[in-house]
Amino acid sequence: MRSHLLRRSLTRGITAATAVATLATGLAACGGNSDAATNDSPRPGEVVIGQVSNGAARQTTVKVSEVKSISAELPASLRRSGKLVIGEGALPAGFPPLAYVGSDQKTLTGSEPDLGRLVAAVLGLKPELRNFTWENLFVGVDSGKVDVAFSNVTDTEERKKKYEFASYRQDNLAFEVPKKSTWNFGGNYENLAGRTVSVSSGTNQERILLEWKAKLAKEGKKLTVKYFQDHNSTYLALASGKIDAYFGPNPGIAYHVTQVANTPNATRNAGKFSGAGASLQGLIAATARKDSGLAKPLADAINYLIRNGQYAAWLKAYNLSNEAVAKSEVNPPGLPLDNS
Repeated sequence: MRSHLLRRSLTRGITAATAVATLATGLAACGGNSDAATNDSPRPGEVVIGQVSNGAARQTTVKVSEVKSISAELPASLRRSGKLVIGEGALPAGFPPLAYVGSDQKTLTGSEPDLGRLVAAVLGLKPELRNFTWENLFVGVDSGKVDVAFSNVTDTEERKKKYEFASYRQDNLAFEVPKKSTWNFGGNYENLAGRTVSVSSGTNQERILLEWKAKLAKEGKKLTVKYFQDHNSTYLALASGKIDAYFGPNPGIAYHVTQVANTPNATRNAGKFSGAGASLQGLIAATARKDSGLAKPLADAINYLIRNGQYAAWLKAYNLSNEAVAKSEVNPPGLPLDNS
């Protein structure tokens, strides 16, 4: 993510209350900067998406093998090693559905590790997953302990001073409403007039929502913003009709929608908005050291997965299809220096 502020937004938005009790023991099992078990596929040429995901994904097996024209682009030292060391910044508590310790209490799972496994398969390398705190993830990349981070890292111009990127997913916020609600955001803040919306304080989405509130006030329209101490309280308010919508990180909302789908309090996604604001679509990107020579083969591997359907299957399994990109780009325009 773009900053400590947005990192806080991600953690608060994604660690849904429904996951805490079930995942607590497993998440505690992966401490320090230790390796987590790599969720290897049972047969060569296959990757299992969403294995031991504890309900965050629909388990899906896809065919994917080395593409020699792409693996030939790798630095010689990496080809010789035979492995791709993939970093995750999921300690201490994880953030489903993106990265966390699975229901077997040892395997690092989630959409980010699974994409790393898919990319490693295209590159003909064995994936080796390592879990860090957010800050130490970048230390790992800087020191060479990690080849690439697949950890919900936002592409920013500030980060390009030290890293190179291969984009793979949109960086979005979203509105969550009761399933029976007919309201939709539609990409237009004007549609918030007369609504009551909950948001977490001190987050990127709060900043955006308050800007919309100020705009509406100038037009003589009202947007009510409410705050709650935790997600349980937020979702109780949503179910009881005390609020019309919750505004938070899209992956966290996608996860919560799957968790409550078959309950009386089922919800749905009522529209997304770029985490970078109206003028730029934020992008999440595979992150490697600058001049490592990895960005292009990583982008080519991701584009191979896009063309051949494994990418779509990966996003669908985690209910993240609304964050798809048309193609992976090397160092695309990122969040500007004045907003990093």
